[in-house]
This record gives sequence, C-alpha cells and structure tokens, in this order.
Amino acid sequence: MRACPVCIVAVAGALGLGGFAFLGGAGPAPAPAVAAAPEAFTVDNVHSSVIFRIKHNNVSYFYGRFNTFSGSFAIDGESTTLDITVDAASVDTANEGRDKHVKSQDFFSVKEFPTVAFKSASAKKGAGEAIEVSGNLTFHGVTKPVTVAVTPTGQGTGRGGATVAGFETTFTIKRSDFGMGGMTGSLSDEVAITVSLQGSRK
Repeated sequence: MRACPVCIVAVAGALGLGGFAFLGGAGPAPAPAVAAAPEAFTVDNVHSSVIFRIKHNNVSYFYGRFNTFSGSFAIDGESTTLDITVDAASVDTANEGRDKHVKSQDFFSVKEFPTVAFKSASAKKGAGEAIEVSGNLTFHGVTKPVTVAVTPTGQGTGRGGATVAGFETTFTIKRSDFGMGGMTGSLSDEVAITVSLQGSRK
C-alpha cells in the first residue's frame, strides 16, 4: 500500500519537524551545546594577600603589601578569568616614611593613579596544575600585556555554606616598563609580585 503524501505532510505538521524526522524526513540538525561560563568567586580581602618584593642595594630584598583590593575570579581551565583591582594608596612596607615615598610621584603617584588593575583576556593549560592567564596589567597609568601562571590552591565550603576557592600566582615585572624609573642605583628594576586570593560564592 502506498503512503499518502498529503497525510504524511498533515501528520508532520501536527507533530512538528521532529515528527517529520520520525517519519523519515531529514528534520533540523540539533543545536550545538554551549558551555556555560564558570560562576565567579568574589574576592575575600580578609583572607587574601597581594605582596611585592624588590632588591635594595643589590644585597637584600625587602617586602611590601597592599592592604585593600577587590574583584572576582573563576578558575576553570581555559575558561579561567581574573578581574582584580588594587588600591595603590593601601601600600604598606612597614615604614611610614617609606610608604609616603612609594606613594609619591617618584613611584606610584597614587593621587594621579589610584588603582592597579589586572583583567584577563584568555587562558590556557600550563605546566602541571598551572593555568597560564594572559591579560592587561594597568599600573601607574600604563597598560601592558602580562601572562601569569595561576595555580588553584583549593575549594571547599566556608561559613554559612558558601562555596570558597583560592589560587596563587607569582610573576615579575620591570617597574621601568610602567614609568617608574626612580632610584635605579639602589632599587632593582625587577619587582616580584605574589597574589594569593580566596573568594566565595553562594
């Protein structure tokens, strides 16, 4: 018995194009799955650290830190994102006179450039557990591309049931690249920066 073409069309219309595919038609191709962006963690300033190290007189290192910063991050392979802003005036080197000097126009110029910021643009697998995150670092009013190796340091449940996670990275910049060339005779051009952050999400 031959199938009635009109009947087939009528049934396909009633069932939709999927019904037409069931009856032997091609039907539409399934839509490709789109991966959801990883949910970001909000930086916990209290349980995080931003530290720098610079060499003095080519004989010893001294350390400083920034006490105030904010932002968000998502550590998830090639979908990793970082968006961190540091209050430049919160610099703390454990010496009041030196802090004033670092904040001055000789170095950070905090009145003119109140923040230091890093915003990621891409990420890829690095060595071991590391993720290589590339983005733009803005410091002293100058923006430069920087790649940092980020290592996840853990994930768990925090107070109130929130999910918490952390990461750490240490990288080196040349301060002269960011327009800070003062005291080159006594301070190294290279500055090592360690960022160790904890964040939470509900």
